[in-house]
Amino acid sequence: MRCFIKAPAGRQRFNVLGALNAVTHELITVTNDAYINATTVCELLRKITQANVGVPISLILDNARYQKCAVVRELAESLKIELVYLPSYSPNLNLIERFWKFIKKQVLYSKYYADFTAFSKAISHCISLAHTKHKQQLDTLLTLRFQTFDQPRIGPAEFGALVSA
Repeated sequence: MRCFIKAPAGRQRFNVLGALNAVTHELITVTNDAYINATTVCELLRKITQANVGVPISLILDNARYQKCAVVRELAESLKIELVYLPSYSPNLNLIERFWKFIKKQVLYSKYYADFTAFSKAISHCISLAHTKHKQQLDTLLTLRFQTFDQPRIGPAEFGALVSA
């Protein structure tokens, strides 16, 4: 017996750029259906500033090119936002990556949406419920506990010796 599974055709993007308050878990987002770029990051910086008037702001970012460009850095400086860039390839140190993983699990895994509108609404709806319906789950997931390594077991010299042996 054959089983047919519905799957979406085509490719449409629903981008969510967000800033997560590490303490309160408040989320500020900017969404679009095009691309994330420096303009989008600048829009997020303005929203963060409006929501946190008079409060010192440090924003932890990954190394995406559009987050490190001069336009973003200049705007951040004028808004008095400190930009802190994580080392390359370290999403485990970025708290919001845990949030996105949770949202994907809630909305995307094993789910079918008939059209792009239903898909984007499901994501937006889940994000809007983060502070209420999903609060308990997110409070345990979004902790400030990160795994750190005081002394690496294998340093560059030892690794080189292992490779050449």
